[in-house]
Amino acid sequence: MQARRVKDIEYQLLRSGGRRTADIVIERNGLISVRVPEHLSEEQADAVVEHKRLWIYRNLAEWRDLNAARVVREWVNGEGFLYLGCAYRLLLTQEQDEPLKLKDGRFCLQRKIVEAGGEDAAKQVFEKFYAEKALDRINKRVAYFAPKVGVTPISVNVREIGYRWATCAVDGRLSFHWKCMMASPKVIDYIVVHELCHLHHLDHTDAFWNEVDKAMPDYAERKSWLRENGSALDI
Repeated sequence: MQARRVKDIEYQLLRSGGRRTADIVIERNGLISVRVPEHLSEEQADAVVEHKRLWIYRNLAEWRDLNAARVVREWVNGEGFLYLGCAYRLLLTQEQDEPLKLKDGRFCLQRKIVEAGGEDAAKQVFEKFYAEKALDRINKRVAYFAPKVGVTPISVNVREIGYRWATCAVDGRLSFHWKCMMASPKVIDYIVVHELCHLHHLDHTDAFWNEVDKAMPDYAERKSWLRENGSALDI
């Protein structure tokens, strides 16, 4: 990854041996990523950014609007946390056999975790919960959709991957963000299908979207929901 600047636009340049075209993405954290084939020069990448200047301005403005309501936590009773698209209220408990559990329609969190470790400790507990649930669910959905897409991934894992929902490596390894478990099952399925289709096409060409459409004809609706509501999928 290489940081570059074209006039007032800063972006991250990423090269990929399996890519045939350049692709510009506004990441979830507002960074601009430009993914290009290995053979493309830095000057050619800059020219792509310059050509897409108005598109970048427009999409950055949209990103700022969509992220105006980013989640801010206080870690008190009654706060809402998403799980599979549904909101569950937080209940701080004195005693329970696990740090965090989903019970009787509430996220029950040991109070001592917040009192002793603060926000960071509480977040770690939630991240572990989501990651464990995600690995089981996403493995099952990958197994369901992979034959429909006509691919076989090398491996599937769940981890913290920063500003992306998921990634597909050139060698066929798929990684998914634990935050995916905050979305509805329909949206999780879209993320799964999206990454599986990258095993056919690493870039977002028409051919790639045709593959997504074949496996999930209503993908545009799910994709739109994720773009508009993704900033709320956080702790």
